[in-house]
Amino acid sequence: MTTPNIRPLSEHLQEVAIKKLNERPERLAEDLEALKTWAIKEPHLNVRLDDQWLVALLRGCKFSLEKAKSKLDWYYTLKTKYPDYYTVQNPDVPNLRELVKYGVGLSLPIPLNETGPRIIFIRVGIYPIDKYKLKDILTVTYAQTELTMLSDDTAVVNGFVNLVDAAKANAAHLAQYTPTILKKSLCFAEKALPLRQSSVHFFNVPAGFEKPYNMIKPMLSSKQKDRIFIHGNNLETLYAHIPKKYMPIQYGGENGCLDELEKSTFQQYLDHRDFFIEDVKYRNNEDLRVGKQPDYESSFGIEGSFRKIDVD
Repeated sequence: MTTPNIRPLSEHLQEVAIKKLNERPERLAEDLEALKTWAIKEPHLNVRLDDQWLVALLRGCKFSLEKAKSKLDWYYTLKTKYPDYYTVQNPDVPNLRELVKYGVGLSLPIPLNETGPRIIFIRVGIYPIDKYKLKDILTVTYAQTELTMLSDDTAVVNGFVNLVDAAKANAAHLAQYTPTILKKSLCFAEKALPLRQSSVHFFNVPAGFEKPYNMIKPMLSSKQKDRIFIHGNNLETLYAHIPKKYMPIQYGGENGCLDELEKSTFQQYLDHRDFFIEDVKYRNNEDLRVGKQPDYESSFGIEGSFRKIDVD
């Protein structure tokens, strides 16, 4: 059997992968082959089968083949059904730098507690609403998850923490978090995303933030609710979870300069230009699916009632 074409993990991450993700290095080629064989035999699937891509999926699913199959199917099902939402359709648009600046979470260089989850720093509400809609911004947000799966072994193995500065989110920004957009985001996290979020911390929260949050709450499992922390302007409660040293330099920490991280993140997009161009050829053909087609409307339909989503 061919040796998998993947990056070797660091000694620490390999130990975590074995202990917590059920990874068996001696069985890795077999596990990848099993997932590829299944995907090739499914008539409706036309998915990326690169080893590095699939091993991120397996690690995110703790090497449950059945869960990995479901995530892979839903990943491309959603990208096929809603290409203008989950996909950067043209990496050569002149405003890509702006979209990346406004929509991408910045991966801070030092993981939490040095060897823990990746910290992804997000500033919501910084985009000009007279120029962009939330949907425009979210396309690069989802594209960034793909780049993370491809290139960030820490996030793939240890998961990630979202650190969200909401200081500049005004009422107009918050109003764009409609029920349909919230459903799409949560459904993607539940059904398709193999990266594991351990917690999300909101701080500098403005007035009016409660409305979209209260809209989300009925859709969350108790486990997911327990992972959400809203700190308001009380940074001491934030530091109890994420010590100040792990904040960006602009916030008094030691964990990267945001200006430099913006430049390097945009460069990452440029470096993966071919990846995004090739991405459009990987799409499902639902006419060939054997069995019941996904019920999109119950998840995304405006008329549909809110459904509780269990996030693993």
